Amino acid sequence: MPSVHLADRGVVRVSGEDAKSFLDNLITCDLDRVSAHNARFGALLTPQGKILFDFLVFQAPEEIGGAYYLDVLKVFAPDLAKRLGFYKLRAKVAIEDLSDSLALVAGWDAPRPDDEAGLVVDDPRLPDLGWRAIVAAQDAAEFARDPAEAYHAHRITLGVPEGGRDFLFGDAFPHEALMDQLNGVDFDKGCYVGQEVVSRMQHRGTARTRIVPAIYEGGFAADVGVEVTAGEKALGKTGTGAEGRGLVMIRLDRADDALKAGETIRAGGIPVRLEKPSWIRFPFPGEAGLPS
Repeated sequence: MPSVHLADRGVVRVSGEDAKSFLDNLITCDLDRVSAHNARFGALLTPQGKILFDFLVFQAPEEIGGAYYLDVLKVFAPDLAKRLGFYKLRAKVAIEDLSDSLALVAGWDAPRPDDEAGLVVDDPRLPDLGWRAIVAAQDAAEFARDPAEAYHAHRITLGVPEGGRDFLFGDAFPHEALMDQLNGVDFDKGCYVGQEVVSRMQHRGTARTRIVPAIYEGGFAADVGVEVTAGEKALGKTGTGAEGRGLVMIRLDRADDALKAGETIRAGGIPVRLEKPSWIRFPFPGEAGLPS
């Protein structure tokens, strides 16, 4: 059973009697769908609707306080805690960066561990990602059977992007980062920061730029951040890659035009073939219905 210690992930805890309403008014996911057995993928956005931080939201059982734990890139955990503090005002909440005492582990292709291991959930983005858990930092080594690179190769193969790796924080909308496809935005919840922009993109179908999976010819993936092109036109930039596969953020309409014209799409000069995973629901380059 592959399992890894995600040493680059940290934990921010939000506790107190107002914790649920406080978070629910700020982030993209619905806290009614979070429980001790079900996490949720979400983000804190700018008022203009761009992603500042993406994270998984866990909840502790009520018998140990019911606090919420945000699984976020560790380097951004202090900034997330500080940003949430800006919104605190008179809310009865405590916000703490617990990245030194808690750790994130993940595994796949086998049942998840018992709850005694920590806060253990199925990954809420995609079932094939497996399970994810918050454990005591001193226990993380027990799960480090494989290097973290194995996890990233797994998610890249599935086509799942990650903030700070496949897109820049403060630069991408949730739709561009596939959060609408990966259960990261609950469109039937109330208001949150940036909600109007995200809802407008959803209802108008105006997301022209998306991260999509690509298969590299020859088995070598391009470096992160290089141009994706077709003929003389720039389509976008590359994200992470592994084992001949990668993620690219591109203009779908331009890629569609290139395919219809018989042009080769290249990432960092390497020919690539775009691949649509079964879980993606929007029209893909080469299909009908793309926004113009």
